Amino acid sequence: MTIRFDGQVAIVTGAGHGLGRSYALALGARGAKVVVNDLGGAIDGSGGSKTPADEVVDEIRAAGGEAVANYDSVAERDSAANIVQSAVDAFGGVDIVINNAGIVRDKTFHKMSLDDYEFVVKVHFLGSIYVTHAAYPIMRDANYGRILMVSSNSGLYGNFGQTNYSAAKMAVVGFVNTLKLEGARNNITANALAPLAATRIAEPSGIFETYDRELVTTDAVAAMVTYLVSEDCTDSGNVIAATAGYYSKIQVMEGQGVQVDPREEMTPERIAELWPRIVSMDEPRAFNDAVENLTTVMAKE
Repeated sequence: MTIRFDGQVAIVTGAGHGLGRSYALALGARGAKVVVNDLGGAIDGSGGSKTPADEVVDEIRAAGGEAVANYDSVAERDSAANIVQSAVDAFGGVDIVINNAGIVRDKTFHKMSLDDYEFVVKVHFLGSIYVTHAAYPIMRDANYGRILMVSSNSGLYGNFGQTNYSAAKMAVVGFVNTLKLEGARNNITANALAPLAATRIAEPSGIFETYDRELVTTDAVAAMVTYLVSEDCTDSGNVIAATAGYYSKIQVMEGQGVQVDPREEMTPERIAELWPRIVSMDEPRAFNDAVENLTTVMAKE
């Protein structure tokens, strides 16, 4: 089996550097027509330049592929919608959206300005929503679509100095949890990725002082991304980790908990007695949606 994207149109936001660049090149090499979006700014979101997006487009075209550049910001509704319009104008539609654009403005919460908090959330979370919202009607009309949101282990597990980034990266998981249900009837999948590679956005973490950056390549992550947005991948609602040859599914799990007689008067003291059993993760389970969770909880005796 060879995975191809001939005739398909892909949007990759933040594709001028790092992981986004690798995604765009991989899709272009396999026949996709690619909209390479990048504002061309610094890692904190300031400034702008057409050069990064243009250079990736040139690489795709030099390899025999088709691509156009787009320099709009994902962080505003109109400019995000224009990214999708660029795909329609150049190639007639959109089949794939990879919401990769991101910035960092790291500080501990008590030192972080609300401007820095809001802007990071706007780029990572709302920016992903804006682009997807503009593309979604096109996918519904075509009865086909592949949407990939980019999460992070910072959001899934926490990371010191990144309350803004972490909150935004967990928010996209909540979005995927419901869009997987709504998109299913129109053959639209929604998945999330928690990647790690030696890129400029990962530099501030200092992780590459410990781990060999030569092993944490963008290509290893791009292979997973290419599969997730392909026609061959029909799974939806997954959060997938990808780094340095390691791939896994990440899932919210719920412990067995404690079921007491609803007629029993509950007090904080009683909760304290039950606490070790309440927080136990022995025999955890996952749920496909909130209805399944609620039904299971209410059925406990």
